[in-house]
Amino acid sequence: MQIKFPRIKVTVNNVYEECNHGLKPGDSFIFEDFTRAPAGFCEGASSALFPCLYALSFGACFPFEDNQRSIHTTCPDGGKVDFFSEVIEEGDIKPCFVDKEKHTGPNPRKMIVSVDEVKGKCFYNYKKGDSFEFTGLRTIDGFCGAAYHTLFPVFFALNFGGTYPFEENTNSLSTVTCPDGGNLRFKVTRTEKEEG
Repeated sequence: MQIKFPRIKVTVNNVYEECNHGLKPGDSFIFEDFTRAPAGFCEGASSALFPCLYALSFGACFPFEDNQRSIHTTCPDGGKVDFFSEVIEEGDIKPCFVDKEKHTGPNPRKMIVSVDEVKGKCFYNYKKGDSFEFTGLRTIDGFCGAAYHTLFPVFFALNFGGTYPFEENTNSLSTVTCPDGGNLRFKVTRTEKEEG
């Protein structure tokens, strides 16, 4: 199934120190999809923005933003640059707008990560059927850091209401693959119970 991702406009809000890429306030870039940074965009910033762009691409809403289909982020290089990312209408640069909700603080979602497939040796000795419970974006003691890094964009999307329309359970993604040789495939499922 070929998925059509929304376009996302990333605008430079503020520059606090000289940017190594020469970014200036008001510069904007259109991401045709979250997987490819536009020409001239900083790869370091792109990697920091990736979980946000990924989450917006799968329908996440950020209730703390005036427009829930947008998010503010900061450059990972000393916080030199602030960015504003927003989903834009098809064929236009007009933002898709979802009004801010009353926001009272974090509302972390519970997610279950299960090992669905094992094709080789896992340094952590994870086995098919193993499962782990995560709440919000918090790590759990002893969990593989490389796996968590790969899973993080999915946690970010699911925690803020993202869905996967190509999955049987749209609150789940079954294709997250271990970066270490692809030896494991994880499934991440958001439970519908919200933590208080």
